[in-house]
Amino acid sequence: MTEPLRRRTTPHELRAEALRLAYDGAPVIDGLDLELPDGRITAIVGANGCGKSTLLRGLSRLLKPRSGVVLLDGAAVHSRPAREVATVIGILPQQATAPEGITVADLVGRGRYPHQGWFRRWTSTDDDVVRQALEATATADLAQRRVEELSGGQRQRVWIAMALAQDPDVLLLDEPTTFLDLAHQLDVLDLLHEQNRTRHTTVAMVLHDLNMAARYADHLVVMAAGHVLATGSPERVLTAGLVREAFGLTARIVPDPVTGSPMVIPVGRSQARQPTPRDADGPARAAVQQAT
Repeated sequence: MTEPLRRRTTPHELRAEALRLAYDGAPVIDGLDLELPDGRITAIVGANGCGKSTLLRGLSRLLKPRSGVVLLDGAAVHSRPAREVATVIGILPQQATAPEGITVADLVGRGRYPHQGWFRRWTSTDDDVVRQALEATATADLAQRRVEELSGGQRQRVWIAMALAQDPDVLLLDEPTTFLDLAHQLDVLDLLHEQNRTRHTTVAMVLHDLNMAARYADHLVVMAAGHVLATGSPERVLTAGLVREAFGLTARIVPDPVTGSPMVIPVGRSQARQPTPRDADGPARAAVQQAT
């Protein structure tokens, strides 16, 4: 990947206060307070239906609060012009749809929309940003293909390229590894990690894989039933007790052999009735935090 064109220098504060989000029926989130650490990677995790995606939609201005507020640098994000917000916040929604017949290059180019205006037309800088976004997501060879012709994994990488082309200071992604095989999951998460470390982009993403979240995130937000159960570093937050409370899952927590971050080992009912294998003795046994 080539170096980013612009290193972020302006800090941004994105936080929710007493946030209440709902669709047609009962509220999904009610009275939630949260602040995303600036310049860090946050992973939002929790069981299905706990409100992770709804929270991200609220933070990104896609879902208007029933009450409470989302503040970007002290101003309510839902009362600010969409183009103005989009110069700071980029989003990859869970189910993005592209216009029929649009090519990959044209779709990624739409990420430059917030930077256009009455007196600002397409320039060579826009070309460079789009090219870098395509290269970073390994989609440059797909540039002239129509989006509907692509596989699910290819489409996902193209949508991430569009978000990167927006050149945002805050990047919100709802399940960015959906449809991707394991190798491409790692590529995408490595890419987001690189964006964060080299450009100081604030990244917040909904992830289902707890172990990937623990590997790549500086900060975890664990949700349950529409509220925040715990926040903090993976080392502090991921305990057997919390995994049981958030997911209804018995688990053991061991060090990830690659990164040293917490690694969640689920224990099924059949495994829980079996004795610990002999090779769990010694140092390996000491590393395991027994579920309580």
